[in-house]
Amino acid sequence: MGWDRATPFIIDLAVDAEDIDGLGHANNAVYVTWLERCAWRHSQRLGLDLVEYRRLDRAMAVVRHEIDYLAAAYEGDELQLATWIVDWDQRLKMTRHFQLKRPSDNTTLLRAQTTFVCIELSTGKPKRMPAEFIEGYGPALQVAI
Repeated sequence: MGWDRATPFIIDLAVDAEDIDGLGHANNAVYVTWLERCAWRHSQRLGLDLVEYRRLDRAMAVVRHEIDYLAAAYEGDELQLATWIVDWDQRLKMTRHFQLKRPSDNTTLLRAQTTFVCIELSTGKPKRMPAEFIEGYGPALQVAI
């Protein structure tokens, strides 16, 4: 379907009535929710779910979103959101790219980049990634094109 990078992790989305704002299209805050959902499902697929985060007393927390809204989504649209891990230092930071497409017309609606930092859940402070994060997220790292 013409994704920006090879081998994306993809989730399917449907634009519901509650996603629509006063201007008649999906509200920008909904897109942020979709980014979080996609990243979280990808983490779960990599074996890093909430149970594992709690066991390790670590989590990947968002510190920055950069979003380019390229076209609007409307109620009833069926969408696909892809993500890739494109950068990480294996210590604290990790970066994901996202691309949101409407398959019916192959339009890219959004491109985004999110930076995460590893935190210790019990304190909320930045803390080095445990080996389990390196083992889980490492194989999903994609070299930027």
